[in-house]
Amino acid sequence: MTVHQPIGPVDATKVPRFAGLGTFARLPQIDRVPDYDIAVVGVPFDGGTSFRPGARFGPAAVREASRLLRPGYHVELDVEPVREVQVVDAGDIVCTPYDIARAVREIEEQALPLLGEGKRLISIGGDHTIALPMLRALNKVHGPVALLHFDAHLDTWGTYFDQPVTHGTIFRRAFEEGLLVQDSSMHVGIRGPVYDRNDFLRDHEFGFQIIRCSDLDTLGVPAAVEQVKNRLGDTPVYVSIDIDVLDPSYAPGTGTPEMGGLHSRELLALLRGLEGINIVGADVVEVAPAYDHADITSVAAATLVFDLLGLMVKGDRGAGEDFDVLSSLQGAHHE
Repeated sequence: MTVHQPIGPVDATKVPRFAGLGTFARLPQIDRVPDYDIAVVGVPFDGGTSFRPGARFGPAAVREASRLLRPGYHVELDVEPVREVQVVDAGDIVCTPYDIARAVREIEEQALPLLGEGKRLISIGGDHTIALPMLRALNKVHGPVALLHFDAHLDTWGTYFDQPVTHGTIFRRAFEEGLLVQDSSMHVGIRGPVYDRNDFLRDHEFGFQIIRCSDLDTLGVPAAVEQVKNRLGDTPVYVSIDIDVLDPSYAPGTGTPEMGGLHSRELLALLRGLEGINIVGADVVEVAPAYDHADITSVAAATLVFDLLGLMVKGDRGAGEDFDVLSSLQGAHHE
């Protein structure tokens, strides 16, 4: 972590949240601080999408929605992420919208310098294609990682239209390239029809376990959290959240919506229950604001990025450092 006092976001009691620069949660830009611990970066690429385009506008929409955040204190995680470490907005990665292979190379090349020693990166997509170059860059720093993948879809399919890398193939490619720790990765929230009954057999061969949305009806969130944590163990983890893991009623602004998804509170409970896992990188992808209503998808994505920040910082704490404000207040009330 940085040893200097972190520079936090603009004070919302002095500058209204609808004013000022539109960085994520109005955090400082990367060139305004001497060093940083966690960078949030936009990746406005949607050339790998197979249905509704528009996720290239996701980073801008999520940043705008993040003005609603009060990032000083995360109540449920009992952490002050932007005060305990230096978090910055690293702007957008610049990549071609016309060539998937070239764009993937450009994303990896620009992500790698942001992942210096002890530094972590949360990327805002863009379509899910961006996860592959992020995993490639991360592997050059950490080696193979476990993948925790929240999504309606497996994203372990084969080549589409002669294109080996699309938003539906990235985790198959990641497995083939040895980017993932063997038999340590999970999908959560999978649902809907697939191309072939063997899609699940192949996915299992790639080393994934699956918690489908329908499984949560019987498992419940606490048991699902326990299953995920047992699977991941102490392995370095990359968390990839496709916003379509949420039901379209909670996230209509996405390219491939599927009914029967997670409720927003279920997703937050699943994510916040993972306190203690070793998150070394993350993304939130597939926000397509043109299909959104009242910015609810962008607000959901911004909230998830803030939760990922909280989980990263909480995981860095030593034992005995927690102080639960709500529990303390409840105790005082009972006295």
